[in-house]
Amino acid sequence: MSTHKHDHSDHAEHHHEDGHAHGSGHGHGHGDAHEHGREPSCCGTASVAAAKAQTSTASGGLLLRIPSMDCPTEEGQIRRALEGFPEVRGLRFDLPARALDIDAPPAAWEPVIAAINGIGFKTETLSAPPPAEDTAKAQRTELTRLVAALLVAIAAELVDFFAPDMLAWKVVGMAVAAGAIWLSGLAVFRKGLSAIVRRDLNINALMSVAVAGAFVIGQWPEAAMVMALYSLAELIEARSVERARNAITGLLALSPPQVEVRQADGTWTSADVKTVAVGATARVKPGERFALDGRVTAGQGAVDQSPVTGESIPIDKAPGDDVFAGTINQSGALEFEVTKPASDTVLARIIHAVEAAQGQRAPTQRFVDKFAAIYTPAVFVLALAVAVGTPFIMGWPWLTAVYKALVLLVIACPCALVISTPVTVVSGLAAAARRGILIKGGVYLEEARKLKVVALDKTGTLTEGKPRLVAQAALSQSLPEAEVLRIAKSLASRSDHPVSKAVSNGLDGEELAVEDFGADMGRGVHGTIHGRKYILGNHRWVHERGLCFPELEAKLEEHEAQGRTLSLLADQERVLGLFAVADTVKETSRQAVADLKALGVRSIMLTGDNPSTAKAIAGQVGIDDVQANLLPEDKLKVISELGQTQQTGMVGDGVNDSPSLAAASVGFSMGGAGTDTAKEAADVLIMNDDLRKVPETIRLSKRTHAILWQNIVLALGIKAVFFVLAVFGSATMWMAVFADMGASLLVVFNGLRLLKSTR
Repeated sequence: MSTHKHDHSDHAEHHHEDGHAHGSGHGHGHGDAHEHGREPSCCGTASVAAAKAQTSTASGGLLLRIPSMDCPTEEGQIRRALEGFPEVRGLRFDLPARALDIDAPPAAWEPVIAAINGIGFKTETLSAPPPAEDTAKAQRTELTRLVAALLVAIAAELVDFFAPDMLAWKVVGMAVAAGAIWLSGLAVFRKGLSAIVRRDLNINALMSVAVAGAFVIGQWPEAAMVMALYSLAELIEARSVERARNAITGLLALSPPQVEVRQADGTWTSADVKTVAVGATARVKPGERFALDGRVTAGQGAVDQSPVTGESIPIDKAPGDDVFAGTINQSGALEFEVTKPASDTVLARIIHAVEAAQGQRAPTQRFVDKFAAIYTPAVFVLALAVAVGTPFIMGWPWLTAVYKALVLLVIACPCALVISTPVTVVSGLAAAARRGILIKGGVYLEEARKLKVVALDKTGTLTEGKPRLVAQAALSQSLPEAEVLRIAKSLASRSDHPVSKAVSNGLDGEELAVEDFGADMGRGVHGTIHGRKYILGNHRWVHERGLCFPELEAKLEEHEAQGRTLSLLADQERVLGLFAVADTVKETSRQAVADLKALGVRSIMLTGDNPSTAKAIAGQVGIDDVQANLLPEDKLKVISELGQTQQTGMVGDGVNDSPSLAAASVGFSMGGAGTDTAKEAADVLIMNDDLRKVPETIRLSKRTHAILWQNIVLALGIKAVFFVLAVFGSATMWMAVFADMGASLLVVFNGLRLLKSTR
């Protein structure tokens, strides 16, 4: 079994939930309908910096501006520098704003800043995120500067090509080229020099040596062009990665900044969502978006929930139903009571969870980082060998050998390789979130494709989880039927277990006073009514008490064969009544199991219910392998045993599923109906409780993996071709920079393809 699941520290910081799972008479809890995460923090992207400003410092994190951090390469360096700090719970980068939000206690701030400074980055402490307008203005200024540098580099090329071969014109040309390098590459040179001093042969060091060397050997026009194009490509790459991140954080814009709120005198006034208190009554008109989470108090209408749950069909809403920020009211004015502040809506928590997930290193990403760490120094050694060795071995002129070595350095720049994985993983996470699938990290996005068996809980996962009373019978001559039903209702109404609730809701009559009420976990409830002790429990409990008889067993088997769950009312001497409860199979379950089978994934049902009920439900959905009468520790044992030989997934929604969800290679929890404990233990949340999202996650995982390796092969393949051309052909620095820039942009746009298939 995969061992990565036993360390949940990677995603613990973005998924702290309040435990709202309630105990129950039958030993099964149902919690709050939605996860309770922390409010989103700042620095996801520039486009939402202003919207997040109010939450950035509330968490007490360290907010830094790092002027020279402008591309994913620097982001990777800083991540590696801070890996040794266990106090750092999370990092949120905003590359366009050159800002970094560090979730760490104040005691760790000084050593963290020292570590960042130690790898050559100057830092400034901020009290709030840079305003989005300032970031946008800085980006425009940078783009203008780089375009100007490119024009100056072109001027240097023209001077070299057309000017007479005289010293004065050469000096002019060199001055123009130096101007282009100064405009575009000073930051690169600073970072490159710092890297060389630290003996860290990274991309900036490689490019600095190549450009400086080309200038020294008289190839100053090409040196200027290489630096201008390289800096421009870096900007485009950074923007592309931000585009992938914006696919999620842009969801924040779906939630309107203003909402109509009812005042004390009954009038309606538009108010800023950040000022609206929990408990206030708000209103949304047809065609408008909900600005906050709430519960409908008046009106009826259809609501498009696709931005939050991925559900394509509008859901009818009536008083008592929950609504979410960012969803669209399609018909009929609705009034709703606000249940969450703006910082804690389901939409805000989705954004925060995915932002935190982006900070994790997926397996392929870790492999690429390690490969690049070996690859770049190896390229330096190869270039040095070409520069020094080929004049002796192949008789090349020294300047030709040095030029070819410098061309090799530019071609070998691992930018495309390094950028290929994060942009693809982030796009995959964004694509999943748009479909209502919350994946807590790139590692689980990659692991899902390896699943060979998926274990499924029954209640709330394969079935609706809302059982109803379908049959009842009084079995005693000593008590009138009406009295038997009243006693059963009185006991059942005291329990919050779904089966007890179904019995209570299905019976009419007045409730009686119950004394000494108690619950036996996994068995049922007991209490005293009119001085007589009664139990209302499952078949096993009644059997253990020796109260079953052949005729009763025959009746029970008949009901259980139809997939019904039984509760029996008994006193200390005999069984008084029988109550059959049935849970209906979700319409999507059959299709989900069929889809898993088509993907070559075996399904197995793990349930605490009796074998007859389990087999009846399994037969309806197409599952062949069923294990019933399982306690939570039994489920955990099954998952652990399966995981020793194959990658195993687990899908569940209850407290009793939590150990199994944590032990599985990939745990899937129902994000709507699931308990908080289950959602904390799981790696993937399905926001609309549609089981078809499990095979959809596996398909997305396979597609992401395919694109990851396409990008790696593209990046290395293009470089290999130009390597051969550089050494044995006539590749120039022009060709080299276009090979590097072209490969980088190719892998970026290939990775972004995942976003286009989200609808």
